Amino acid sequence: MSGFISSSIARKVAMALSALFLIIFLIIHLAVNLTSLFSEDLFNELSHFMGTNPLIQFAMQPVLIFGVVFHFVMGFVLELRNKRARNVKYAKFNGAASASWMSRNMVFSGAAILAFIVLHFIDFWIPEINTKYVLGDMSGVLPGQEGYRYFEELQHKFVPIWRVAAYVVAFIFLGLHLAHGFQSAFQSIGFNNKYTKCVKNLGVIYSIVIPLGFIIIALCHHFNH
Repeated sequence: MSGFISSSIARKVAMALSALFLIIFLIIHLAVNLTSLFSEDLFNELSHFMGTNPLIQFAMQPVLIFGVVFHFVMGFVLELRNKRARNVKYAKFNGAASASWMSRNMVFSGAAILAFIVLHFIDFWIPEINTKYVLGDMSGVLPGQEGYRYFEELQHKFVPIWRVAAYVVAFIFLGLHLAHGFQSAFQSIGFNNKYTKCVKNLGVIYSIVIPLGFIIIALCHHFNH
């Protein structure tokens, strides 16, 4: 077992499974956030459910956090090992000959996304913890405000243009990261060549639609606050 876990194949499979988990999470996250564009009440209700449901909070959320940390740590480990392998004196490696620019620079897009996740946690997750366990879930953003504060908080965060710009840039990096990572994840878990074209096309669509959806949300709330 220890030999399997330490093998390069096991690391790639583990990396792919964590990527697929996060791919599914992004779909759910975008679906919930899109409701903020047409229904404040629905967005508040969904956000309240996601933020208070015991199964989500004490089972799925820890798994999500672990998945994010694991994915990035494993990504940097694989990049380090690949870099060492390419530096072997007797084997000259020409990455451009067999790999795209994005596939050779996944670690940089990953680092940019990681920086964005830190900002996102500061913007939303930490205030959510403060609201739930210190202020109370119905406290709202402003003194004396009634009702759930999720929608108002979302709009409030997207008022500064620098934050909107940071989110847009981060989601562009996410799109570039997904453009290679989506197909790579399926290949790592054993999808055969029969489905390669389909997976590649689906990956292109996903890597455009998901980041674009988040970008549209940020821009809409900035210009309509």
